[in-house]
Amino acid sequence: MKKLIAVFGLLAFGGLSAETLQWDASPYSQEITECDLASAHPSDPNKVAPGVSQADMNFPAAIAACEAAVAEDPDNPRLRYQLARVYTYSGQTGKGWPHMEAAVAAEYPQALFVSGYMQYLGRSGANADACAAGRLLRRAAQYGRLAGQIGFTRYALDGGFDRCEGLAEPAELRKFLAAAAESTSDYYRTMLVGMLKKEVDAQERAP
Repeated sequence: MKKLIAVFGLLAFGGLSAETLQWDASPYSQEITECDLASAHPSDPNKVAPGVSQADMNFPAAIAACEAAVAEDPDNPRLRYQLARVYTYSGQTGKGWPHMEAAVAAEYPQALFVSGYMQYLGRSGANADACAAGRLLRRAAQYGRLAGQIGFTRYALDGGFDRCEGLAEPAELRKFLAAAAESTSDYYRTMLVGMLKKEVDAQERAP
């Protein structure tokens, strides 16, 4: 199965300088569609509907709704991501990847995170590629995606990006963790962020 990123080159995503970005949804319709109601991810910060868990999803209905929505609005990365989501959950990963790639090419934050996660672990047909995955996860973190901020830092501390020159720097990891701490009041997430910060500090002090 092909990788999710090769055609548009992640090195073009702002280089490796620290950035804080804001996703601009204004070029895309925010009208709630049947696809949104049937397949939005509950944790997607740019969703326009409440979200549906994988366990509660009606795959045939969600696929039909999202295929129709994408046919009507093919340039909308939110809809492309959601169609990729339902295809992947229903075991049709080959159909899902082109839509995920389109959402990643538009830098849709949720797609950046999910694509990076899949490539880091080599799941759902994605080839495992730590450096490519790290660039995706880092970009999601730059857009303020909490899962990207925490996930990128965790994988960096685990040594997952050690062979990816300049990808994970302590100063930026701290920046991501500070932003994560500001964006959540959840007890367990706050504890996790604090633990990760201590690890970043300890690794930087280590000889």
